Amino acid sequence: MARKKRRKNSNNKISNLTNTILSILKKERNKSFNYKQIAAKLGVNDASSRNQIIKKLQQLKAKQEIEEVERGKFKALVTTQYHTGILDLTAKGSGFIICDDFEDDIYVASNNINRALDGDEVEFYPYKRKKRGKLEGEITQVIKRAKTDYVGVVQVHSNYAFVIPDSPKMYKDIFVPINKTNKAEDGDKVLVTLEDWPEKADSPYGKILKVLGKPGEHSTEIHSILAEYGLPYEFPHDVEAYANTIDTSISEAEIAKRRDMRKTLTFTIDPKDAKDFDDALSFKVLEDGLFEIGIHIADVSHYVQPNTILDDEAYERATSVYLVDRVVPMLPEILSNKACSLRPHEEKYTFSAVFKINDKAEVMDQWFGRTVTYSDARFAYEEAQAVIESKTNTIPQEVSLTGETYQTHQDIADAILKMDELAKKMRSKRMRLGAISFDKVEVKFNLDEANNPIGVFFKTSKDANKLIEEFMLLANRKVAEFIGKQKPQKTFIYRVHDEPDDSKLAALQNIVGRFGYKLNLKDRKSTTASLNSLLNEVAGKKEQNLVDTLAIRSMSKAEYTTHNIGHYGLAFNYYSHFTSPIRRYPDVMAHRLLQHYLDGGKSANEAIYEEKCQHSSNMEYLATKAERDSIKYMQIRFMQDHENEAFVGVISGVTDWGIYVEIIDNKCEGMVRIRDIKDDYYEFDESQFAIIGRETKHMYQLGDEVIVKVKDTDLVKKHLDFYLLGKHEDDTV
Repeated sequence: MARKKRRKNSNNKISNLTNTILSILKKERNKSFNYKQIAAKLGVNDASSRNQIIKKLQQLKAKQEIEEVERGKFKALVTTQYHTGILDLTAKGSGFIICDDFEDDIYVASNNINRALDGDEVEFYPYKRKKRGKLEGEITQVIKRAKTDYVGVVQVHSNYAFVIPDSPKMYKDIFVPINKTNKAEDGDKVLVTLEDWPEKADSPYGKILKVLGKPGEHSTEIHSILAEYGLPYEFPHDVEAYANTIDTSISEAEIAKRRDMRKTLTFTIDPKDAKDFDDALSFKVLEDGLFEIGIHIADVSHYVQPNTILDDEAYERATSVYLVDRVVPMLPEILSNKACSLRPHEEKYTFSAVFKINDKAEVMDQWFGRTVTYSDARFAYEEAQAVIESKTNTIPQEVSLTGETYQTHQDIADAILKMDELAKKMRSKRMRLGAISFDKVEVKFNLDEANNPIGVFFKTSKDANKLIEEFMLLANRKVAEFIGKQKPQKTFIYRVHDEPDDSKLAALQNIVGRFGYKLNLKDRKSTTASLNSLLNEVAGKKEQNLVDTLAIRSMSKAEYTTHNIGHYGLAFNYYSHFTSPIRRYPDVMAHRLLQHYLDGGKSANEAIYEEKCQHSSNMEYLATKAERDSIKYMQIRFMQDHENEAFVGVISGVTDWGIYVEIIDNKCEGMVRIRDIKDDYYEFDESQFAIIGRETKHMYQLGDEVIVKVKDTDLVKKHLDFYLLGKHEDDTV
C-alpha cells in the first residue's frame, strides 16, 4: 500500500524577524495587523514561517513592545516621538532632514531613506548613534511627494522599459510597462511620472507622459530643463484664446477714472534686447524747486482679473523664466509684449508711485494710484549710460532717438542726468544704513541663428542700471511702508530677507581668509561694512566670481510672505515687489491689495495670501534652478568647441573626489577628478580647502590659479570634466 505524501514544511528560520515585524508595525502604526497580513508582507505562506510569526508576535506582546488591540490583531506600542521635515538627498544616496524641531539638520543613512525622494515631506524618528553620539533619523513614511515627474533617457526592452533619470538625486531607475511607453523609442529623452511603488518592487513604476526628443539636441535639452522643474513652455489654448478676447484699447471712460500723466515727460530704460517694458520713469521740475518723479508700472491687474483662467494660469506659473535662449513668460504675448508693455509713443494704463523729491534725494511727498501715461522715448541701458558719461545735456551721437514729442533731446538728457545724481545720493544713503552691494557678474552668451554659443560676455551693472534700480527700490519700499505702517495692521505681500546665519558667515570668513581678506563679524553694522569692503576689494580680481558667489551663499534666501521682518540685504524695514507685474505674480497681488486699501477696503485674508506667497517663493526657486541649468548647459556646449585649448582657471571648490575649476575668461566651471591627476596620489584636506599629494606634498588649494584642458563634455548630464595641466605659475603651457 502506497504511503500518502505528506506536505513538506519549510524549517528555514526567518532572519531578523523581531526588527522586521516592528518595522512593519511602526511604519503603519495607526493600523493593526494579524499574522496572515504580516506573512503576506514578508512574502511567505508556509506553515513554519506562519508559526514563527505567531510565536514572535506573542513574545513581543509579552515584552510590551506591541499590543493586541483585538483578538489576533496587533499594533506597535509607540514610545518614540515622531517628527516631520523635508528631505534633502545627496548624490551619494544618504540625506539630511530639515526640521524646525531641531537646530541642526538630521542625517539619514541611505538604508533609512525608506523610498523617500529628494524634497519629500517625511515623517521620521530621531535616535542617537552609539559611536558618534550624534542624532540620526529613520524615515517612517512619506507624507507628501515633492515631485512625481522626472526627465530621463528610456531603455526599451521587449516587454518593459526603464527610464534612467537625469537627476543625480533620483537614486532609482523607473520601471515602465511596455503599454505605458507612449511610443518612446530606445534612447529617447522623456518625461515620466511615478504612478506606484509596490511593496516588493525595487523600483517605482511609472508611465511616460511625453517624448522630449533625442538627447544632446538643443531643443530637447532646453525642454528637458523646463520639464524637470515642472515649468511649462507654452500656454494652454483656452488661456491664449481668453487673453486674445480682452479689450486692450485705451478708452475715455477709463481715462476719466485715472490720473492723466500723458503730458509729463516719460521714458523707459531697459536692456537693448528687451521685448516687454513694465516700468517707466517720468520727470518734472516743480515751481518750488522740487522734482516730481514718477515710477510708472504696467497696470497688469486691470487686464488680469481674479477668478479667470488667465489669472489661474499666471498664478500657477508665478514668474517668467529666463533661459539662455528664450523667455518663458508668465502672461501671454498679447499682454506681456503688447497691451501691458510701455512701448514708446503709445498710451498705456499704469499703476504709479509719484514722489516729490528735493535736491538731497529726500522724499517730501508721495502719491499712489492708477494713471494713464505716454512714453516719449525708449532707451537701452547703453544709451542712457552714454548720456550719463557725457555729463552734458547733449545726447551723444551713438544715441539715435527719433520721433519724440519734445522739441529737443535736451529735456530727456537733463532728466537722466538729474535722476542719476539723485540715484547716487539714495544709493549712498542705503550703503551707510547697512545695505550690501551685490553686483555679481552675470554670464551671457552670443548665440547664432541656430542657438549655438559663439561667444561669452559679462553683464555688469553701470550707472544707468543703478539709476533704474534705485527708483524701483524707492517705489517698492514706499508702497510697502504705506501699507505696513497703517493701523490697524493690514495684510500685504512683503519681500523679506532674514539676517545671515552666524555659522555661514564664519565659514565665509574662513574661506576668504585664504585670499588674504578679513571680515569683522562683531555686530550687524561691522558685518555689513566689512562685507561691502570685501566685495569692493575683489572687484576685477581673478577670485571675484568665487568670492561673490560664496558671499551670496552665506546670506539667507529672500522670500515672499505676509509677515514682515524687513530686508537685511537692502537695509529696509519695509520692502515689497511692486515694479514687475508682467513677470512676477507677487507684484500683481501687491497692486490689487494696494488698490483695495486705497479704496478703503478691509484687511485681506492673511492665510490665503500667505499660501500664495509660499507658492510664489517655491516657483521662483524652481525658475532660478532652471535658469542656472540652462547656463550650465550652454557653457558645456560652448566648451565643446574648445576641446584642444588650454585655459587658465581658479580652483573654486575642493572635495574628496576632485577639484572644481572656473575658467577666468568665460566663467565656465568644470571638475578635475582626483583619479585623473597622475603625478601623485592626492588626498583631500578639509581644513586647508586643498588636495595634497601623499609623496610630493604638492598642494592644490582653493583660489589657486591652474591650467586645464577639456576632458569630457556631457550635455545630457550637464557635466564638464577637465584635465589638470598644472599650476599657472608653473608655466606648464
